[in-house]
Amino acid sequence: MLTIQNLSYSHPNKNTLFTNLSMTVNHSDKIALIGNNGVGKSTLLKLIAKELEPDDGQISSETKPYYIPQIFGQFNDLTIAQALQVETKLNALHEILNGSVDEKNYSLLNDDWTIEEKCQEALSYWDISDLSLSQKLSELSGGQKTKVFLAGIFIHQPSFVLLDEPSNHLDKSSRDLLYDFIQTSRATFIIVSHDRELLQLLNPICELNRNEIKVYGGNYEFYKEQKEIEQNALSQDIQSKEKALRKAKEKERKTIERQQKLDVRAKKNLGKAGLPKIVSDAWKNNAERSSAKIAGVHSDKINGIKEELQDLRLSVSDIEQMKFEFDSSNLHKGKNLFIAENINFAYRTGGLLWEKPLNIQIVSGERIAINGKNGSGKTTLIQIILGKLKPTEGKIFIAESHSVYIDQDYSLINNHLQIYEQAQEFNQTGLQEHEVKIRLDRFLFSKDDWDKPCHILSGGERMRLMLCCLNIANQSPDIIILDEPTNNLDLQNIEILTNAINEYEGTLIVISHDKTFLQEINIERTIELMK
Repeated sequence: MLTIQNLSYSHPNKNTLFTNLSMTVNHSDKIALIGNNGVGKSTLLKLIAKELEPDDGQISSETKPYYIPQIFGQFNDLTIAQALQVETKLNALHEILNGSVDEKNYSLLNDDWTIEEKCQEALSYWDISDLSLSQKLSELSGGQKTKVFLAGIFIHQPSFVLLDEPSNHLDKSSRDLLYDFIQTSRATFIIVSHDRELLQLLNPICELNRNEIKVYGGNYEFYKEQKEIEQNALSQDIQSKEKALRKAKEKERKTIERQQKLDVRAKKNLGKAGLPKIVSDAWKNNAERSSAKIAGVHSDKINGIKEELQDLRLSVSDIEQMKFEFDSSNLHKGKNLFIAENINFAYRTGGLLWEKPLNIQIVSGERIAINGKNGSGKTTLIQIILGKLKPTEGKIFIAESHSVYIDQDYSLINNHLQIYEQAQEFNQTGLQEHEVKIRLDRFLFSKDDWDKPCHILSGGERMRLMLCCLNIANQSPDIIILDEPTNNLDLQNIEILTNAINEYEGTLIVISHDKTFLQEINIERTIELMK
């Protein structure tokens, strides 16, 4: 189906992304392509889709893949029919039905007389039958755009499909549709995703690194088990090398001490023997050369072990280096933070948002998920809880508290600042410059990163910088609100965020369709919204 041989690619600025990648994809494979942010997963899909040209190597495919990218902004000027690549056929069909006998229309239609029905069936399957094929994509939400392109698979029935983060903007019911669609399809899939529920359905898991695609022959659970085995083996290797380094240093010390004692004893014997100065000097030179040679042999061995140890330590997960140390909230557990009685909300252009008025109580220390379909008003409710919107109906009580709202773009980070400047914005307790830099380094921002502008940071880097800033502030917020926090994160950064949230002891409110994430951060109850 697909063969990749010795593939290399560099960015236009000449920075090498990956080299000598090789991979084989067989018919009906359902492959998960994973890897840290910035490693080149999306780029590899574009290379397979022929949207980019490699610097070196070959990509051979039996058929042209149907490719759905992660970002759809470039298609905003297209209608749904154009995005689905059916506009030409639909126009030809309508011309024929209106009496045209032009052979060109018959050629364009290519006997696809049910194209209109297939389109409606596809839109209906993905629960977007209320959309018109003439609508512009710019009018649609992220989830609706995703489902439009997924409908294209239903219409065109490709045998080879590339998907880049397909579940990112989908609500729970749409994700379930996606999972079922992939499982029952006979097509070959390569899917870039950090959605662990989806990854459980895919096999094999292919991990992209700078110089290889490492294949794990199982689903995500199998991959995790294998990675744990690898990490345990790595820890043992590090301990073994550390032990070898200590032994080598001890052996060097003892050998040098023994040689020094021999030199001192021999020097005394030379003095007693009364040998000519020329003979004595020659002996001294030989002794010094011998000592230097011994020291050199041991030094080379020690340096070799040090280099091996350094390489092993670089392979240790970055997560192990981070310490979050969140302080506790000042609010006692059980304090009423928000009470809503029979509230509803209406935007100027529409009616009431919720099917029934909401009655909600939030107390300090709770871990709550807000759930509902796309468009059910989850973010609107968050804005009401934060006091930024007032309900159209009903009444609310909001206690005085310190809250932090974290959206999926981590827009708490100021794009106009450099990384160090951003960290200093949160330095409210007067930490010394070196202390701020130590914390930046702990969150994997080294000296080379401190002057980088925040606007170039990836989703994972923005998240780590935000956690670092909260750590520097030295006082945890009473409430942390997360709005789809895992959408732009790779698996490693999701784990980092999960660990941080699990160290936080204040009130947590989360909007997320990531069921695994919600389980891992110990959500206690769910507020379900009905549109």
